[in-house]
This record gives sequence, C-alpha cells and structure tokens, in this order.
Amino acid sequence: MSENHHKVVILGSGPAGLTAALYAARANLTPVVFEGIQPGGQLTITTEVENYPGFPKGVLGPELMEQFRQQAHHFGATSVYKSATKVDLTSRPFQLWCDEERYTAEALIVATGASARWLGIPSEKEYMGYGVSACATCDGFFFKNQEVVVVGGGDTAIEEATFLTKFAAKVHIVHRRDELRASKIMQEKAFRNPKISFVWDSVVEEILGKNEEGKKSVTGVRLKNVKTGEITTLVVDGLFMGIGHKPNTDLFKGQLEMDGHGYLVTEGRGTRTKTPGVFVAGDVADSVYRQAITAAGTGCMAAIDAERWLESEQI
Repeated sequence: MSENHHKVVILGSGPAGLTAALYAARANLTPVVFEGIQPGGQLTITTEVENYPGFPKGVLGPELMEQFRQQAHHFGATSVYKSATKVDLTSRPFQLWCDEERYTAEALIVATGASARWLGIPSEKEYMGYGVSACATCDGFFFKNQEVVVVGGGDTAIEEATFLTKFAAKVHIVHRRDELRASKIMQEKAFRNPKISFVWDSVVEEILGKNEEGKKSVTGVRLKNVKTGEITTLVVDGLFMGIGHKPNTDLFKGQLEMDGHGYLVTEGRGTRTKTPGVFVAGDVADSVYRQAITAAGTGCMAAIDAERWLESEQI
C-alpha cells in the first residue's frame, strides 16, 4: 500500500473528530485527521466556553480545541491540514481526494459538523464571539439582564428565544415576515412569554458595536422594514442567529444515507452507517443537541465502533 493509505481516516477536527482521533490513537489505529478549512471546528470562533466539564473557570474555545489536538497527537494521531474534495465510498479501501492528491482508508469516521446559517453581512463576522452567536445554549448565560435579538421565525428561532428568556431581560425576535413559521405550540409559547417581543417584516441590515481598548461588544442592530423601507435602530447587547444549521454533508451526497435536512443517518444506537466501515460523529448527524460535550461523546463512540469493526473484519 502507498504511504497515503491509512487504517482510519477522520474527516473533521472539532470535538467529535479529535475525540475520535484520541480514542483511535490509543487503540493503536494510527488515525489521520483531515482538519479541513476550519481546524478545531465551530469552537474556534467561540470566545469563552463555560459548560465543558473540567474547566470550572471556563476556557477559550481555540485553547480547548488545541488541547484536544495535543492530546490526540500525544497518543499517535496525526493531522493533515487539508479538506477532502471528493470521496468514493463504493468499495474498500475507501478513496479520498484533496484536490489531485489521493488517499485510501480501511475505515472512515465522518465528523464534518454543521454550519450555522448566517446573514452574510461583514459586521456579523466582526462581532462573532463578541455578542454575535448561533447558540443560545452555549452563550445565553453571558447575557444576564441584558437585551438581545434573535433572527428568524421558525422553530429554531423560537427555541433560542425561549431559552434566552432564562437570562436576558428582553428578547426581540426579528422576522422578515408578518407571521411565524414555527409550529403552533412553539408560537403560543412565545406569544405568552412577557419577555419576548416581535419586530415583524424586518431584516437586520447591520450589527452595530464598539471596540474600546481592544474589547469589542455589540451595541445594537440596524433594521429595515421590508414593506416600507423604513430604517430603525434597536439598542441591544447581543444577536443570536435562529435561521437553522446546515450539516456539512455535500461531499457525501449519493453515497451515504441522509435525512430530509441533509444530516447523516446512523443505524441503531451507535455510529454505524449502512456503508460498512463508515461511521459518523458530532453535529453532522445531530440536529438536536449540537454541544461540544455531545459531539465529543459520539466521537468516542465512533472510534470504538470503528475499532471493533476493523477487528471483526481482521483488518
């Protein structure tokens, strides 16, 4: 076999991918992690992480992921700072390409994650992690007694807004239409909540903020009414995206089973797919929890499943 052949290849380097690498390395499977275009995953764009066990005072997202990486490397995992651009999972060994470079693998762990849907405005990136977030469960705690905006009108937005009312003084839901798309029961829950208000027929044109002594913070949003064209400013301390997530699964279309939203489907309670030798972990298959700790847990599961499968196949 060529030097580009590996027993286990892991696609993705967030908590799921690097935990899978740690467990696979400790099982002497010498895994190779394709870290992709965002090494460390979504946590690298998060400032403070306070809900990961073992860090009572919190830890910076990039620092946490670097510790994940170092631990996996310590036991023999290696990283390739490239993205897979094509895969062929129709026969084993599986084939993967990074542009023109070809790799082969006996077992594959897919941990490519999911990406939050964003508005696509420059100020969104500027204040990401400094008041702009796509995860209320992760960051809601930082907005105690403050006012925040949630963008969206579906179940995701209403879930985020409802959760944020546990901390925020006021939650404004900004929606481009004049009625919600969320399920009836979710709508009723939001309408009954005295902390939630609605800004209808409006879109966020700009996120306003300040950068004093190198410390960024959100100060408000500029809104545009899509029917009248009127521009208004809403003073808030944070903005949460609630327009959903997109699993990073385009690479596997036609090769791995997906649900109606593009999330990879597993068989039974484990991480196996219908394709023998392919396992999935993290947000690429999880549309419900989307937490670092749950992703890490499934990364562990995928590595153990892969190890047992390789043993059963005597590879």
